[in-house]
Amino acid sequence: MPVSRRQFLAATAGATYAAIGCNGGSDGDRQAARDDSLPWVKDPNPFVQHPTNLETRLEDLTGFLTPNELFFVRNHAPTPRVDVDTYRLRVEGDAVREPVELTYHQLVGLPSATTVSYLECAGNWRNFFAELVGRPASGGQWSRGGVGCASWSGVQLGHVLDLVGVEDTAVDVNLFGLDDGGFNRPMPIDKAADSDTLLALTMNGAQLPPDHGYPVRAVVPGWPGSNSIKWVSRIVVSSSRQWVRNNTTSYVLIGDDWPAEQYAPADGMPITALNVKSTLALPRPAHLAAGFHRIRGFAYSPNGPVQSVDWRVNDGGWRQARIVGPVLRRAWQRFEFEWEAQAGSHVLRTRATDVTGLRQPEMVAFNEKGYLMNAILPHPVDVA
Repeated sequence: MPVSRRQFLAATAGATYAAIGCNGGSDGDRQAARDDSLPWVKDPNPFVQHPTNLETRLEDLTGFLTPNELFFVRNHAPTPRVDVDTYRLRVEGDAVREPVELTYHQLVGLPSATTVSYLECAGNWRNFFAELVGRPASGGQWSRGGVGCASWSGVQLGHVLDLVGVEDTAVDVNLFGLDDGGFNRPMPIDKAADSDTLLALTMNGAQLPPDHGYPVRAVVPGWPGSNSIKWVSRIVVSSSRQWVRNNTTSYVLIGDDWPAEQYAPADGMPITALNVKSTLALPRPAHLAAGFHRIRGFAYSPNGPVQSVDWRVNDGGWRQARIVGPVLRRAWQRFEFEWEAQAGSHVLRTRATDVTGLRQPEMVAFNEKGYLMNAILPHPVDVA
């Protein structure tokens, strides 16, 4: 049975929050004072820098989880500095029985859940449309580094919705951030209630860094990073579909294959699930010495674990790479293979197949904003 606002606040009033280091300040708060002139709090030097975004260099990643300091940043405005003591999360809407406002400390006091999940920007690989399809797409020209995998812990979003009391008529759930403009993007109630959809409070066992949503962010596995709203301050649950800029003109597939009249009021098909893909943990282009090399990479799919990864050199036959554990439903998979590199110029390619049998395609259809590029990617390698 859903509880009333008064019952909920009474039940969580004594919540303890020392477990994740809330003692009147945070590492994030202290870091924020380092250089307010930058749009980020973390050191941007290890990354490829875009105006408000930081792209990971995949060759810097050696483990299963992406270190917080190397995790890509996709911001629509500079990172806000949030005071946890005045932070409030408001849950409201015409499908909520009674609006509720929660403090950070009350969220920490709720039962904890953990999801190990990769997050990816829908525009990751965007700049390969020009190279592979022959048509440049608009938007920030991400290469391959708008993706990372972390262990996220916090509160199930569905649990919070149950506590505040959501009507059976609920259709959409929209989360709003505290960044400039209040970035938001709705999702269906079923996705919000999925057991792996979180309001995350920690990242890889540490308090959320400011650039990654401190003090509270959403983690929506398998969907574009634009749904994993950072600095969440407001949740609106509605009994009808919610249409906003980020599911009508942005984060929609616009092109001949997605006629606007079929998806009105959106300009094309709103993006939901991501797609299957694989890439090498090498610079592009790469430069290697002749001889044996263990080549590593990452593969991922929204449908569950990647079942296999194949690789080939130039126009040779496909060979199977080794999947490196752990293999988890929402995470990416590492793979590796040995290659005896001969002197000269070569092209390596990989293709991933997930547990549903969905395989990375040879080519994809063009869309104007360059989302969901996952064609088999040629990776040039010069061998000295």
